[in-house]
Amino acid sequence: MLATAEALATLLGAAHPIAGTESIPTLQALNRVLSADVTSPLDVPPMNTSAMDGYAIRTAELARDGGNRLTVSQRIPAGHAPTPLQPGTAARIFTGATVPPGADAIVMQEQTEAAGDAVTILHSPQPGEWITAQGADIRSGSIILPAGTRLTPQALGLAASVGCAELEVRRRVKVAVFFTGDELTMPGEPLKPGAIYNSNRFTLRGLLEKLGCEVTDYGIVADKLDATRATLREAAEAHDLILTCGGVSVGEEDHVKPAVEAEGRLSMWQIAMKPGKPLAFGAVRRAAARENAQASASAETFFIGLPGNPVSSFATFLLFVRPFVLSLAGVRTVAPRALSLRADFTQSKADRRNEFLRARINPAGGLDLFPNQSSAVLTSTVWGDGLIDNPPNHAISAGETVRFIPFSELLN
Repeated sequence: MLATAEALATLLGAAHPIAGTESIPTLQALNRVLSADVTSPLDVPPMNTSAMDGYAIRTAELARDGGNRLTVSQRIPAGHAPTPLQPGTAARIFTGATVPPGADAIVMQEQTEAAGDAVTILHSPQPGEWITAQGADIRSGSIILPAGTRLTPQALGLAASVGCAELEVRRRVKVAVFFTGDELTMPGEPLKPGAIYNSNRFTLRGLLEKLGCEVTDYGIVADKLDATRATLREAAEAHDLILTCGGVSVGEEDHVKPAVEAEGRLSMWQIAMKPGKPLAFGAVRRAAARENAQASASAETFFIGLPGNPVSSFATFLLFVRPFVLSLAGVRTVAPRALSLRADFTQSKADRRNEFLRARINPAGGLDLFPNQSSAVLTSTVWGDGLIDNPPNHAISAGETVRFIPFSELLN
């Protein structure tokens, strides 16, 4: 069995950004991945602006002892162009408005007394006070969002702040997904003896859609080798990745592994982790590769087979499929950030595999462990805030610091 770090390195070593880009409206680009740098065509702000409601003045004209009474020569709301500040006067100005030429400071209105068309300045400001200088945020010509950035709401706002109505992004990763197991039943159908509802279909579809994938769902495929091979062949033709759930273990009814080996290749199978040991990685030949043995690797579609237990499939998706898909999408940084937190529990039994334990943060800032860590207990994934990455052969003592990967990092 491969160590988890080796397995992840194998997947990421094979993942290269997919070809194909498109230009889309910035308003529709949430969670898409930039295919080109976004360079600002302007300074932000594009002019000196007021950071306060108050009065624009020339500091050199104010007496140092305060009590300066100045005529208000103009009123400047945001979005209006000012005229140059007349000598010996002040300009009424509002937050975000353009500072008039000749003014070099803003006195906030709380430090003034207005009466009629005049204002008394009760404060001696320094030059530049409460002025946001042109280009203080962004300089014209600077790269504000590099290629490979996955676009968050704040990134869209940043792009819009420099006038980008459209963005160049990579096309969506196309993923085919299917599920094996004659015991699987869809919610809404009668549950026959020995059957279970197919929770994995809902979990994995949701995870793929959250990553922005274009998903083709082939549903539940019969536990037969020929049916599995036929679905693999069909799915390989128009997708970047085939994702399956179940059938990758060594039982007589586990047909996914031999089907992939017949239709393509497996380069990895079984990982030393708990939950989730039977994870398979390889590729399925497209028609061009089946007809021509010399066809390039581009004539293959990647394949990842997840275990059937619901927590196992959930955990292996987060730890392996997520970074693989993001890498295909062209994201530069795919590793989740981990926290060092205190374990407020004891787990005296160590496992020879790398364990990923469902836990949540308690009010004291430590971690509580879900009492049942079985790979079939999906409740733990809703109860928990993330996964403790526990090394092989390591028992955990209360009070020690452990590596914790929040779901907020793994589900974005």
